[in-house]
Amino acid sequence: MMAPRKRTADTSDGGGRAALKQPRTDTSHLHPSVSLVYPSLTQPSPRTVPFQRPLPLISFSYNQGRELEFSDAAMRYYIDPPPGADLGYGYDRWVRRPEEKGRLDGLLRAISETRRREASDPAIGVISWRGTMTKILTAPYEDRDGWELNIMHKNGTLYFEEFISDSRLKEKDDTAPHQRVQMYYGYAFESWCTASQPDAPSGWGGDVDTSVQWCRVVKTKLGDTRIVIGGEVDCVKNSGEKDLMVELKTSLNIRGYRDEERFEKKLLKFYFQSFLLGVPEIIVGFRTPNGQLTTVQPFKTLEIPRMVRGKPNAWDAQICLDWGDRFLTWVRKNVVWGTVTPESVWRVKFTPRVGVELTLLHDTGRMEVAAGEDRVGFLPTWYWEEICSSEHSNASSLDPTAGSVAAASNSLPRGWQI
Repeated sequence: MMAPRKRTADTSDGGGRAALKQPRTDTSHLHPSVSLVYPSLTQPSPRTVPFQRPLPLISFSYNQGRELEFSDAAMRYYIDPPPGADLGYGYDRWVRRPEEKGRLDGLLRAISETRRREASDPAIGVISWRGTMTKILTAPYEDRDGWELNIMHKNGTLYFEEFISDSRLKEKDDTAPHQRVQMYYGYAFESWCTASQPDAPSGWGGDVDTSVQWCRVVKTKLGDTRIVIGGEVDCVKNSGEKDLMVELKTSLNIRGYRDEERFEKKLLKFYFQSFLLGVPEIIVGFRTPNGQLTTVQPFKTLEIPRMVRGKPNAWDAQICLDWGDRFLTWVRKNVVWGTVTPESVWRVKFTPRVGVELTLLHDTGRMEVAAGEDRVGFLPTWYWEEICSSEHSNASSLDPTAGSVAAASNSLPRGWQI
């Protein structure tokens, strides 16, 4: 086992405030840690952080056997759901994919395929699934659920993988029956709203199988960091125009002020989930507690921040982007400085209303991350060997912050800068 090494890593948040050390229980697999404190929510963001409009790189599908193929076979088309649709319909036929660790494998296969097609290896600052980036950006307003990430650094790129322990996986698989039904309502809404062919008649789109997914990979930029993000897309509009992607969501009927406040808080995650992939429209199905669809309302993604602005306890998207930019800069500075070996794995732990803590894992921690699979850290061995082979030939193109942020932001369409 690797012996602990003393470090004097940067423990400030960039604003001169003292770092906070978070309490931990079992620390036997961890090195000393550094922390980034929580941003203020009572003051507006001190700066405007540019976010580049996401541009598509590649799409792929997972079939019923959970096999990945570089096609749009799993792409669905939006149709209006029938009034009063029963969101519990088909529950007994639901094919539910078991909960999995947040592996990057599918996204890395797509990136590898993109490099092969384009015969190039462009600089990338961060590679992450959309869900992970959403958790990072919305952290300033998260007051209940903590999360953990595994991080690796190779050839100038940071890789983010959500860390889910075996006990947490089992807990998610053993969801209480009532919660499983609530979860199913969202999937059923997707089936009532989608079809395998454009211009299909309104009706049930087929029994729910969560192994089947259509995913999009995009490139974007937050501040100075170039990011490649992958995520599932529910459907498209207008005869399959891929740029007219749609996110489908459900929510309880709004019956009063408190319901409205809860819904506006949910809009924060709705917004960033779509914003990060460049999805222009979110369609929300409002339902009764027992799963009957009552109304359907579309929202333009770029208009959502203005909908909540100025309201009591409203969230501010610019605070999230500022926090995200500081988070990425802080992670890069400490990980690049403190990495012991190329195979080093770091752990970020987010504690609501406190901040994040970054720790280098010992050998035992890395073994837990690999979980007996054919991996280097959490990266699949085939991908590790691929990027190692290109390390020397592409050394000159691996600056993830090259280029002018101002020049990039000035060319963006309206709305992609908040």
